[in-house]
Amino acid sequence: MGEVVNLNKARKARERAAKRAEADANAAKFGRSKAEKDLNTARGEKSARDLDAHRRDDEDDGA
Repeated sequence: MGEVVNLNKARKARERAAKRAEADANAAKFGRSKAEKDLNTARGEKSARDLDAHRRDDEDDGA
């Protein structure tokens, strides 16, 4: 005779494996690493600083 298998545990294990596989696929498809997120944030902040540095102060022109 074969080994006795608890069908409820087997079903739950199969569902967990399917969810894990789907999560891994989504992470590969949509996810970004923390380093990539930090780099993107830093680039955005630098761009904003550079843009602000080129602004003209017209309200206090002394005229």
